[in-house]
Amino acid sequence: MDLLNITNLNKSYGNKPILKNISLDCKTGDIIGIFGRNGTGKSTLLKLIFGTVKANSIIIKINSNIFSQKAIIPSKKIAYLPQDTFLPKELKVRSVIPLFFPNGDHQDKIFYSPKVSSFEKTKVGELSLGQLRYLELLIIGNLNHPFLMLDEPFSMIEPIYKDVIKELLLKLKESKGIILTDHYYHDVLEITNKNFVIREAEKIKIKDRDDLVKYEYLNSNEK
Repeated sequence: MDLLNITNLNKSYGNKPILKNISLDCKTGDIIGIFGRNGTGKSTLLKLIFGTVKANSIIIKINSNIFSQKAIIPSKKIAYLPQDTFLPKELKVRSVIPLFFPNGDHQDKIFYSPKVSSFEKTKVGELSLGQLRYLELLIIGNLNHPFLMLDEPFSMIEPIYKDVIKELLLKLKESKGIILTDHYYHDVLEITNKNFVIREAEKIKIKDRDDLVKYEYLNSNEK
């Protein structure tokens, strides 16, 4: 089992605190949901852990070993799914996969996925949002990184691919720890075992939809 431990995470822009003294533990088997209204720091939190946004302060430990923010990407301990695609849009899917997996056996894990085999000859830029998100998740999920940071994996995708992605994430958690943000709270709550909402720069533990209403992420009449 791998353990990611984040403590003393602080981030401000000017005099405005975005995240205050955040602590977070994620271990193999966890899927942790992070909620919050736009601008509350959800995406920033993932980028701080991944090391692409500089923190005012942060302590990152993986299996009790301390990592600087700059060391996270080279360490290959954490993979990150941004909101915007990281795949070259002009290439066909079958040409993209070898960029990440030079070994043929590793490529087969992607190519032989039932969904991917149906669009492997399509250019990345011509995929539906659901196809694209699924492909991206398959790629980073099959890397050896023990932790995944996912920024809005369900956003704007077709319902059929939401179900496929949820199945994939439940499979991936058998060997990884996952932290994700998304506004599609029904989908998130279906698969997570821990959830938090960011409110006034602080992290608050929640259990269900009622807590999302309580902490003013949802209106009481939202379904």
